[in-house]
Amino acid sequence: MKSPGAEIGRLCPYPDYDTGIGLLEGLLPGDLAEYRFGLSLLRKLDDAVIDRVVDGPTVEYQELYDSVNRELNEKVAGIAELLKGAGIDALPVKATLDEQDLDREFSRTLRCRVSHKMVATRAGLGWIGKTDLLVSRRFGPRVRLASVLLADAFDEPAIPITGSRCGACRICVDACPARAATGDLWKVGVDRDTFYDAFKCMGFCRKISQQRIGGQATICGICVARCPLGAGRV
Repeated sequence: MKSPGAEIGRLCPYPDYDTGIGLLEGLLPGDLAEYRFGLSLLRKLDDAVIDRVVDGPTVEYQELYDSVNRELNEKVAGIAELLKGAGIDALPVKATLDEQDLDREFSRTLRCRVSHKMVATRAGLGWIGKTDLLVSRRFGPRVRLASVLLADAFDEPAIPITGSRCGACRICVDACPARAATGDLWKVGVDRDTFYDAFKCMGFCRKISQQRIGGQATICGICVARCPLGAGRV
């Protein structure tokens, strides 16, 4: 069998994907503490679709969002099986959890037990932006994320990114119709709620999704589209 890294590269080909391994020791809930590392998987979103998100979500954006989530879920499941075949205990974590997978704590805090953004920052792939997006070094915020938790690393973990690189930019903050962000910068140790109100964001996303695309979607996409680090603009 080829090395796990080579096989993962084949499953998640350049240039649409980015992957990295981060050390997660002490950062996961107790029942997941055996997983000391995390593989972060980023999938780039289609620029043509994102560019058309001007003042709210489109049906095309929802379809892209859902299809990329399904693709990522299949990828992390396949990667976990590949790693198990190589003798590495691995647990896939879906891009977006199904309703039945969300617990009472999520309803109270809007926080998942495993944060894909945390895994990505630990894997050196990006930082947390002012509207709580993962801002990828390669793709800006135009990504969806999934993760695989690992008991052992098959490669050297990356140097984590521990602070925002957004600087004084306020484009996403000023573009947010929900006024969910304060404009403060993220860094390790700063709680999300001090710079971003996830409940304001969710409330607006539900409202605008119902108005624009109907159904049960809770998406917006305005800050994703406006960030100048997307679409190779800088």
